[in-house]
Amino acid sequence: MHFIGSAMRYPHAQGGFRQSLTVQAAQAVPIADAVTMAEAAMAEPLSVCLHAAVQAGPLQGKRVLVTGCGPIGALCVAVARHAGAAEIVATDIADYPLSIADKVGATRTINSLTQPDALAPYTIDKGTFDVQFECSGNERALAGALEAVRPGGIVVQVGLGGDMKLPINLIVAKELQLRGTFRFDREFALAVELMGRGHIDVRPLLSATVPFRQAEDAFALAQDRSRAVKVQLAFS
Repeated sequence: MHFIGSAMRYPHAQGGFRQSLTVQAAQAVPIADAVTMAEAAMAEPLSVCLHAAVQAGPLQGKRVLVTGCGPIGALCVAVARHAGAAEIVATDIADYPLSIADKVGATRTINSLTQPDALAPYTIDKGTFDVQFECSGNERALAGALEAVRPGGIVVQVGLGGDMKLPINLIVAKELQLRGTFRFDREFALAVELMGRGHIDVRPLLSATVPFRQAEDAFALAQDRSRAVKVQLAFS
């Protein structure tokens, strides 16, 4: 998998903000007729979440906590629902992304800003959740949720926000498994297939499509978490 727009390799791989782009045939994955280009563009973040689910292991019948409901968090909710999770609780500090998480499969949503103690019932008997997907990249979100993960539970760190201080004593005492996840590989073709078969619906995340000549407005909208989760640029 060759990542377009990556600065990890040198020379850097140029990105995709253009009308046309030439790629190797091995990079091209055909989409179903029913999948729009707007939906197809969501294959990349969906692949990230499918790879995170691989790191977590089987989710069938599991109780899952997702902290942070940006595009990645919301899609982790959708993937957990598709994988058969019995319960999916999603947290964030803004109501709009929580409403999207609700649409894609969360069984409960919690605004951690207005309901700071809402996870407390899940900490009874040393914790409830089998798996946590930490998608905010925020140290407080990670540490604040670990009490709600059961002993031996799995924490998949998906979000990146800089280095964190970890409550090592709690992780050790509860024998929690902290797993990292980064990008994806073969999950990209799976993401396209799942959308094509209608198994995962990414449309609730598509907040707006803005003409590329209004790109500054589009980026401003994308940063407004009270109105948008995913904003796309249209080049036509």
